[in-house]
Amino acid sequence: MVLRRIVTISKEPEIQQLARQVGLEIFVADDPAEALDITETTNPDLIIFDHRFSPAHIREFLNKTSLTNLRIIIAGRDENLTMPPEEFIKAGAYDYLQGKHDYHRLEQIASQIANNSNVPPPAKNIDDFFIEDCAASASIVGRSKAIAETIKLIKLVASSRCDPIVIVGETGTGKELVAKALHNLRNPGKPFIAANCAALTANLLESELFGHTKGAFTGADSEKTGLLEMAGEGTILLDEISEIHADLQAKLLRLLQEKTFRKVGGTKEIPCTATIIASSNRNLHEEAEAGRFRKDLYYRLATCPIAIAPLRSPARRDDIQLLADYFLKTSSVCPHKKGSINSLTKFAHEALQKHLWPGNVRELKNVIERAILLETTDKVGLSSIIINPFEHNLSADSPSSAQNKDFSLSKAERELIARALQETGWQKTQAATLLGITRATLYAKVKQYNIGKNTLPAKELSPAFAS
Repeated sequence: MVLRRIVTISKEPEIQQLARQVGLEIFVADDPAEALDITETTNPDLIIFDHRFSPAHIREFLNKTSLTNLRIIIAGRDENLTMPPEEFIKAGAYDYLQGKHDYHRLEQIASQIANNSNVPPPAKNIDDFFIEDCAASASIVGRSKAIAETIKLIKLVASSRCDPIVIVGETGTGKELVAKALHNLRNPGKPFIAANCAALTANLLESELFGHTKGAFTGADSEKTGLLEMAGEGTILLDEISEIHADLQAKLLRLLQEKTFRKVGGTKEIPCTATIIASSNRNLHEEAEAGRFRKDLYYRLATCPIAIAPLRSPARRDDIQLLADYFLKTSSVCPHKKGSINSLTKFAHEALQKHLWPGNVRELKNVIERAILLETTDKVGLSSIIINPFEHNLSADSPSSAQNKDFSLSKAERELIARALQETGWQKTQAATLLGITRATLYAKVKQYNIGKNTLPAKELSPAFAS
């Protein structure tokens, strides 16, 4: 046995026995539709179609699957061929066995596949994650309509003389990436400086931005150059500008109008030559209407605002899978696993699509990096997708949940499936019938809950599932 997983699409025991000669795990499907579900879940090394299927079936199967580099073998009959083997190869089959006299070649084919099994499937080119011709300047992952419109507006604003520029979007949507894209397009090679307006008190922030003269206040033992001056002809980002104190908002308004400023304690007017970009996770118009943000400053900023759509927006949800694949490919959270985890399962992707992502891209990145840490196979499965690790740990480990954990639906489902498999002697077709589910669903559940013949002894079953 040299291959890990094989899917057979046949009702003939002979074909299944043939697969067992070269495979460790054999999955049986009656038709291509069922095989497609199993394939998406298990990512097999080899798929064997029997003589009932035509090149058109092979072509349709390959067109419907999301997996790449699948190897399909056709197990033909000894009788006269109704379709030449070459037609199957053209349709995408890996090889064709021309009847029982040719079945011995399967061991050779399996060895060839096994020798190449350590080579990961072709990864997406890094440029595939970005809008065309934008990866170098605007490294914003996404190809959705929302991202395309954002990139278009970035280019438009960067090529203009619009200054200041304001970027609005929820936490984690990538406002700083947009700011850097604007900077790279307008002021390439010049300094880029970011100031977090929410992290400092009004006095400290004023000193950081404008600088101060020696003796301007207690502790000012020497003159300080502010961030505005340090930015020179580059760009300064005023992150979370809505958090600036009202007094400092007035001074900032003067800076935007006059393009000059004074150091704290100074009298000399210093020209501001940097492009000023402001960002906020709040709706600045609503903040101005509520009196929490100066209206004159808001109108000065809002010449051509750039708004970033959240991940839950219908116009951006297409980017979730792309972002997940990108983080999987580029993450350095687990260096010894780099390149060994190639993709996410269909069920893992579906779980990501269902979540609303209140933390947006930043939250998604954390979930993928957590999955990389937890995953022990070459493909991120549903069990490694943990959206809220604190709730997960609490439900699994805390004493307060100990009395309730035996009543979880997932535990009950796991035990019921294990009992059905035990009752049928691990005949999965019979177990699926007993449970009233398809065989493909059963395979998915067995993988999801990591059920094995020795993982759930009878004594561990809840009384509700005992004989």
